[in-house]
Amino acid sequence: MIWQIDFWLLVVLIIAALLALEVRDLLAAVAVLSAYSFLAALLFAQLGAIDVSFVEATLGAGVSGVLFVLALFCTRRRYEK
Repeated sequence: MIWQIDFWLLVVLIIAALLALEVRDLLAAVAVLSAYSFLAALLFAQLGAIDVSFVEATLGAGVSGVLFVLALFCTRRRYEK
C-alpha cells in the first residue's frame, strides 16, 4: 500500500473533523460530516477493508446524512432572528 495516500487521507480526515466542529450552520455541518464519512470509507478501502468501507459509505455518508438533513428540516427554531 502507498503510505503517502494513507497519510494525506488521514490529514484531510482530521481537517474535515475540525471543520465540522467549527462551522456554525447546521446544514453545512451535516455536509462536512458526510464528506468525513466518505473520506473514512476511502481510507478503509485503501487499507484493504472493503467490507468496512462499503458499510461506512452507505451508512455513514448516505443514510445518516439524509436522516440529519430530515431532522433539520423537521425542527424549527424557538426564536426568529
